[in-house]
Amino acid sequence: MKNLLRQIPKVDEIIKHKRWAELELKYPKSTLKNSLRLCLDEIRKDILATRITTIPSIEDMLEKVESYSRLEISPNLKRVINATGIIIHTNLGRSLLADNAIEAIKNVALHYSNLEYDLESGTRGSRYNHCIKIIKRLTNAEDALVVNNNAAAVMLVLNTLAEGKEVIISRGELIEIGGSFRIPDVMKKSGAILKEVGTTNRTYIKDYENAISSLTGLFMKAHTSNYVIKGFVAQIKTEDLVAIGNKYNIPTYLDAGSGLMFPFLGSEATGEPCIRDEIKKGIDIISFSGDKLLGGTQAGIIIGKKTFIEQCKSNPLTRALRPDKFTLAGLESTLILYLDEKKAKESIPTLKMILEDDRTLKRRALVLAKRLKKHNLPIYVDVIPTYSEVGGGSFPDVKLPSYAFTIIPEDIPLGVFEEKLRQLNTPIIARIEKERLIFDVRTVLKKDEEDLIRGIIKASSPN
Repeated sequence: MKNLLRQIPKVDEIIKHKRWAELELKYPKSTLKNSLRLCLDEIRKDILATRITTIPSIEDMLEKVESYSRLEISPNLKRVINATGIIIHTNLGRSLLADNAIEAIKNVALHYSNLEYDLESGTRGSRYNHCIKIIKRLTNAEDALVVNNNAAAVMLVLNTLAEGKEVIISRGELIEIGGSFRIPDVMKKSGAILKEVGTTNRTYIKDYENAISSLTGLFMKAHTSNYVIKGFVAQIKTEDLVAIGNKYNIPTYLDAGSGLMFPFLGSEATGEPCIRDEIKKGIDIISFSGDKLLGGTQAGIIIGKKTFIEQCKSNPLTRALRPDKFTLAGLESTLILYLDEKKAKESIPTLKMILEDDRTLKRRALVLAKRLKKHNLPIYVDVIPTYSEVGGGSFPDVKLPSYAFTIIPEDIPLGVFEEKLRQLNTPIIARIEKERLIFDVRTVLKKDEEDLIRGIIKASSPN
């Protein structure tokens, strides 16, 4: 063991190797030296644990050094291929952006912009003005405000309109979404006082009216976007909330969640609120997400009566929650597409994937499976009908008929194969069902197909 430890090449000797000079052209010197230390430490540990009986060659060591260095400088946030069939996948970045939104973001990234500059007056402007015109046109709201996400929007509305006051909300709407975001917790942090009424499954107008006190500051509805309660149920409608709000002169607020701009997929039947329709009902203020059904950048969009929006704008908390120039550029460009519903469906990836015809998906799945079979890989490949999900807490009760190709590896356990797919330079994320890997093509982009095939071939190889 001591003899082996003495045989480990000195650092100076390794650095003089011609391969080291080649690596210095590709990686920072500090990164290479740190990777070399890791490599030598690993060799010493292997010797002491009697895992090796010979010292690797300098060439082999430098191969390992490059591997470590490549890993160290590669970004942690990276592109993946989504083969799960979940379109608005919260863990995989939610909605993809339309080409014009990407171009708009690129434009403000490469150049200076009028983010907070009024071109007409030549004086300081407001970043909040950039999206307001198009939001008001699409929703017919009196005014609008954009913050950095819908959780921020909920916090801001509650803090602005109900700090130190009671907020009356149905017990059946005390929702929790991903990341343990709970309405009661947010309400507490906002300074508002939660006053829940009704029961989990049934709440009536009289429950709201009976709960009114001198401390009441707001009536609130929260769309239960990520679950559905069926059976013996009753929740009051937006127009009912508006009616009692007007009757008792109490502001009304709807957290609409996903941001549906026009009805599709039978959204009226599933209860997914359409923003334009909710505004028509007279609600005072609505908030929703920009990166879910809307298909834009991460943002919280607040719309409604001008008097309440102005109060939100004046809240010092607004500055802490403000969006950056990339959010605003991408969001505005996405919203412009909604001026033509047909164009929106064709151009916004989220809408296009949701509305994709299952016959087209079947053809794609068959072609991809055929291509894989040509390589004679140690995997069994098949094509099956399946169901996709909208995801992101949207349309929780809707299953989209889809097609997938499936893989059962022949030489390695299914879990090992799935892990190899996740460890690729461009990771492939699929789902496991009934002892096989499911690759739902609805969420696989056409431009990702080559990398998908290459990745499966690499994961199928023995090394």
